[in-house]
Amino acid sequence: MEPSRAAVNKQKKLRHILVEYKKVSIAFSGGADSAFLLNEATETLGRENVLAITARSPAFPESETKAAEMICKEMGVEQIIFDADVMSVKEFRENSTDRCYHCKKAMLKKIEALAKEKEFLIVADGSNADDVGDYRPGLKALGELGIKSPLKEAGLFKAEIRHLSKSAGLSTWNKPSLACLASRIPYGEKIDEKKLKLAGDAEEILHDMGFGQLRVRIHGDIARIEAQKDDLKKITEEKIRIKVSSELKKLGFTYVAVDLDGYRSGSMNEVL
Repeated sequence: MEPSRAAVNKQKKLRHILVEYKKVSIAFSGGADSAFLLNEATETLGRENVLAITARSPAFPESETKAAEMICKEMGVEQIIFDADVMSVKEFRENSTDRCYHCKKAMLKKIEALAKEKEFLIVADGSNADDVGDYRPGLKALGELGIKSPLKEAGLFKAEIRHLSKSAGLSTWNKPSLACLASRIPYGEKIDEKKLKLAGDAEEILHDMGFGQLRVRIHGDIARIEAQKDDLKKITEEKIRIKVSSELKKLGFTYVAVDLDGYRSGSMNEVL
């Protein structure tokens, strides 16, 4: 499917916004949104005026850091990768309802400092127009630090970003969205690196089995799988069901359950 006229017009608006920056450092995760933004910035401003900064963290699979590194090499963009010590953030460890705000603010402060060292005074992230609808305390940190969100400012929604990315030939156009692994753990339950790795490993197993966008939420010794509605039938087929249950139990889960409501972003916020 070709991008709509509205999406193309928003892309033009995005490029006008980027031109005003002259130079920009991008908080780069390697996901569909930040990869599209990085490509647009590179095409608009030139590689020499774009810097990608990536946080390596136990809250994201190591494979994501490697993927982000590969994208930057392919685009010829300078990248800084730093270790984000998220476990030192008390609110993150204690998994408070505003943990994302405290964690993101600490991480973005580091990104700003690294960007400034390279004489990049503007930092942008990949937030889009869809991000204003859910409970996202991390957006507060963006506002307080003056981080730019040009995709959101241009009014681009996730689906439009994917269509434009496909049109541009970006491999990330259909990459599943990956939120921080802490979002797999119910609020109030303490977070540690073991739980984060458990969630990441469980989801990687399911991705390797051919499942697309999904989440494995952890409720004690129960794995609650949220799969896309098209995958719900597949995951309950006899052979696949047995394999999914067996593989996740090998990780340490006692019970493996499938959420009949399927995948939805931010489902842990439903209790708020």
